[in-house]
Amino acid sequence: MAKRKGKGPTPKAEDRHWHGKRQKARAAKNAKRTGTPTMGRGGRPAPTDSPRPSSRPAGARRGDGDSPELVTGRNPVVEALRAGVPGTALYVMSGTDERIRESIQMAADRRIPLLETGKNELDRLTDGAVHQGIALQVRPYRYAHPDDLLKGTAPLIVALDGITDPRNLGAIVRSAAAFGATGVVVPERRAAGVTAGAWKTSAGTLASVRVAQATNLTRQLKAYQQAGCFVAGLDARGSTPVSDLEVASGPFVLVVGSEGKGLGRLVADTCDMLVTIPMPGQAESLNAGVAAGIALYEISRLRS
Repeated sequence: MAKRKGKGPTPKAEDRHWHGKRQKARAAKNAKRTGTPTMGRGGRPAPTDSPRPSSRPAGARRGDGDSPELVTGRNPVVEALRAGVPGTALYVMSGTDERIRESIQMAADRRIPLLETGKNELDRLTDGAVHQGIALQVRPYRYAHPDDLLKGTAPLIVALDGITDPRNLGAIVRSAAAFGATGVVVPERRAAGVTAGAWKTSAGTLASVRVAQATNLTRQLKAYQQAGCFVAGLDARGSTPVSDLEVASGPFVLVVGSEGKGLGRLVADTCDMLVTIPMPGQAESLNAGVAAGIALYEISRLRS
């Protein structure tokens, strides 16, 4: 610490009498501008879960909790709008690029509010992402309760264990819609959620197939069993081909695991039976979305 000649060490900024007032005034100004307080106790910056990145690749930035997601970049935004991703606002710096003009036109056709903004404001909104002058705000998805999927006399539910890619979730939702499933259940943690990527891959079927979140997937499967459902896990270790699963004609839950790890041990032990897709070819495994689609086709054939 430097010393001032004859006056002792130089005090730190936070120890000076004016520091607290200046920080509070700055926080109040930021809060008025953004609607979000930026300072914590004692005039110090509010803590965050992780350091703010200086930049991110163009694409989707997932919100936390109930906060909206932002899709950034010219190509990602126009692709999201083409896929029918439910946007709530389109932020644009300028409309000179062809893809930006197309995004503006599609947003107008769908009555999505268009908000002109400057670079600094868009940098702040996208948290440093590479936005290329455009960002689409996507409303937070409202998950159903797992018990809400127990409708009808013979519900067909798809439960996902270890699926972390939103594109796989979207593909499975699309197959669920095609083959008459009641809904899809995903764990709250360490699993893919409904993001813009999932919306795009689902080809709009997320608007008709409900996705529920389970606090504990194993516990939820047991609850489904108590409600009268037969729970079958799709796994390479299974001995019964999914095409021979006659019990699928009643209340049924199909559990799909990840391509690499398959079903977790507790989830597999909870299942009433493990079923498999026979593969006479040379591939060792199938993508989770592809496997779920094949299994749901066979189950729908058995239920028809």
